[in-house]
Amino acid sequence: MSFLKRFFAGRRDTAEIEIVSRRPVARFNVEQALNVLGKETLIGTVEGIIYPGYKVKGESAALIREIQKDRKRVDFAVDGDRVALVLEGKTNAKKGEVLDVYQS
Repeated sequence: MSFLKRFFAGRRDTAEIEIVSRRPVARFNVEQALNVLGKETLIGTVEGIIYPGYKVKGESAALIREIQKDRKRVDFAVDGDRVALVLEGKTNAKKGEVLDVYQS
């Protein structure tokens, strides 16, 4: 990929996102899946602990870009929190699905 394409691309292809770890560190129960400004956003509850930069695996893998709680950006989400995950990539998650969250 040329320098200009990398510089102006803005977001990565989902094919570039791969999961290295074998065991999930958390689970995410999807209550609602939205598309906000071209980014997939999942609303649901957390089982475990989630940080931005972790990866969510549904039909495909996606990178967690941002976590929001009560319309405010937070640094992490813990067990029982109801949050919104703004993703880079598409998981095509549906309501009621339980997604695995991996550290890297």
